[in-house]
Amino acid sequence: MSNPDIEAVVKEELGNIAPEADIGTVDPSADLREALDIDSMDFLNFVTAVHLRLGINIPEKDYPKLITLDGAIKYLKVKRR
Repeated sequence: MSNPDIEAVVKEELGNIAPEADIGTVDPSADLREALDIDSMDFLNFVTAVHLRLGINIPEKDYPKLITLDGAIKYLKVKRR
């Protein structure tokens, strides 16, 4: 899966978690929980959805690496290789 595909999956799953948010306007370095006004359960649902869509195992210790849009995409690109 190419990098744009990973970005598309991340944005789509964030949109599923926060359908009222305009994902295209989110600062890529902002904390997604604050930018999208989601709670920890929503964030866990996002991580789970990305895991299921991409088949990438994401251990709990790595969750902080997915807190920003840029961080999530970068982490998933590295794990996808």
